[in-house]
Amino acid sequence: MKFIGQLILVLLMTTLLGQVFARFNWPPVIGQLLSGILLGPALLGWIHPNETMTLFSDIGVIMLMFLAGMESDLDLLKKYFKISFTVATVGVILPILFIGGASLLFGMQFLEALFIGIVFAATSVSISVEVLRATGKLQTKAGTAILGAAVVDDILAVIVLSLFTTFSHEGGKSGLTNNFFLNLLFEALYFVFVWLVSKFIAPKFMQLAEKINVSYSVVIASLILSLGMAYIAELVGLSAVVGAFFGGLAIRQTKQEAEVNSSVSAIGYSVFIPTFFVNIGLSMTFASIGQDFLFIVVMTVLGVLSKYWAGKYSSKIFGLKPLEGSIVGAGMVSRGEVALIVAQIGIAHHLFPKYIYSSLILVIILTTVLSPIMLNHYIRKDEAQN
Repeated sequence: MKFIGQLILVLLMTTLLGQVFARFNWPPVIGQLLSGILLGPALLGWIHPNETMTLFSDIGVIMLMFLAGMESDLDLLKKYFKISFTVATVGVILPILFIGGASLLFGMQFLEALFIGIVFAATSVSISVEVLRATGKLQTKAGTAILGAAVVDDILAVIVLSLFTTFSHEGGKSGLTNNFFLNLLFEALYFVFVWLVSKFIAPKFMQLAEKINVSYSVVIASLILSLGMAYIAELVGLSAVVGAFFGGLAIRQTKQEAEVNSSVSAIGYSVFIPTFFVNIGLSMTFASIGQDFLFIVVMTVLGVLSKYWAGKYSSKIFGLKPLEGSIVGAGMVSRGEVALIVAQIGIAHHLFPKYIYSSLILVIILTTVLSPIMLNHYIRKDEAQN
């Protein structure tokens, strides 16, 4: 029963702090993260990391990545493929080069530095979408470029993460066998399996679920599919979040997508996803933040500039005006939940030094908060100019 009390605290605190941040047009996810810091060992010490909290957190991250896959609009990607692919590709390469290189200068090993670069390769545009929608810029060329680039960005980040865990095999990731090349083959076959699921298995499976006379049979079927793909991904040596993401992408192509999205969002965002963000906060301490101040400042500056420059100058190639390019760049700065997920995977599998974990989370929070501020600034500037 002790966990029930903790869960009540988690849900109450995440709702209240989420609302506070939403009132100031800041991402509610920041409030959820701060809930973990407030309730955890860093401040009040009312809740400590425990097995049940970790279990709920693991389910939360799988649901979050499943929903991220479902929100990836492949039609939008096809329409604006060239600009989206260019912005996203440069937006993945620059953070890995800038932040990975800076990490080497701060004394990290090569693989540790590379992984820290990967943490900042992904973009979370849910916050940018809210700003664009509120200002009526969502359907503009800049708005659609941001959305399209985010789809490619997430897919590229997931693939880069998969490749990294394949070639590093740290933290106990050994795959099905002890043979590296055989494991690589199984992982390549997994992506063939993903294509088969998206093209043939998911539509048939969901149609069959509709015929079953059980409440929410379609939603249950979608969870079976996504959890199954997550489980198989973990089995062959990839991350479970990779499988969950492609599970969401597969369900996105089915006729039952709207029902699944609504129901899984309700399940995830009411319990499991807030627990995931709180669990990240529970792992934080402020012991090393003072001594890591320079690291935090440098990483925040590079985190902002790498995405901003990638968006601004890549979109310029396709004829966007300077201010439109700045809007695209600012919209890509936010790292949000995807970076938090990658960081959580990294700390769980010892892919970077534990002592910088809290500092990395703080940098992710700072980029997430700065993005809507920058985006608002450039949108207002563009409106004033026009």
